Amino acid sequence: MALKGRDNHCLPRLGTFPIDTTKTRLQIQGGHLDGQVVATRYKGMFHALFRISTEEGIRALYQGIAPAVLRQSTYGTIKFGIYYSLKKALVSNPEQEKLGINVFCGITAGVISSIIANPTDVLKVRLQSGRGDLKEKSLLEAFLAIYKNEGVGGLWKGVFPTAQRAGVIVGVELPIYDMCKHYFIAMGCLPDNATNHLLSSFISSLGGAIASTPIDVIRTRLMNQKLRVSSRTVGALRGINGTGAAICESTLYFGTIDCLIKTVRQEGPLALYKGFVPTWLRLGPWNIIFFVTFEQLKKMY
Repeated sequence: MALKGRDNHCLPRLGTFPIDTTKTRLQIQGGHLDGQVVATRYKGMFHALFRISTEEGIRALYQGIAPAVLRQSTYGTIKFGIYYSLKKALVSNPEQEKLGINVFCGITAGVISSIIANPTDVLKVRLQSGRGDLKEKSLLEAFLAIYKNEGVGGLWKGVFPTAQRAGVIVGVELPIYDMCKHYFIAMGCLPDNATNHLLSSFISSLGGAIASTPIDVIRTRLMNQKLRVSSRTVGALRGINGTGAAICESTLYFGTIDCLIKTVRQEGPLALYKGFVPTWLRLGPWNIIFFVTFEQLKKMY
């Protein structure tokens, strides 16, 4: 079951990755990076797709694909292994499944797997953001560069909102999918077929996007932040440039709550839903491809 989840996670990622790149670009604009405000360059998903592809080339839409595939391989294997193992341990008869148990199993699986895979997520976000410091490095060299410059903490930057987001997505999407599928079967609306799987996965993706986008905005901004500037560092920078005007501790995010407060205060509550459309459009096709393929793989093995 875990191996099916691994293989099945990687296939949808390849097709939806450009949408994921636009989501990252939309979420970081207006935020702060290394003491400066990230310029607002994109008006929406399609505008971002157009500008990135014309100004940076099609290849730029796939920057970060290597760590993304690595993440999905590890994340998908662990997540589905834990989710279905826990369900099997807690419920012997699938017909006796309850929403609370499914949510618990989903959250547990999502949190554990996302924490383990966090370094790949950090690298993916930084490559997608368009920063040039890691572009020409191999996967291993990029990981080592982050470790060398920021320590182990740099690889697990944003791990708390990442775990929260994964817990919310898995805790919402998997139970909604299971409940919808079983509901359609029980009510005689649809049999256990591809149409049922498609509709159930589409509904689950909408729930996942609504619940996870605010956490995803915070997670992306924390991960894209290269370093945490201390007062000592600011003093050193002032000694170099004379004023340190562009470097200010108050413009950096020091954690999930700090990022949440500053984002809402400076950009308004709707800033927490930046990138919602690409998030949903990515989750929708991704979930449909994933769950339909997953159900077919279950029948094959």
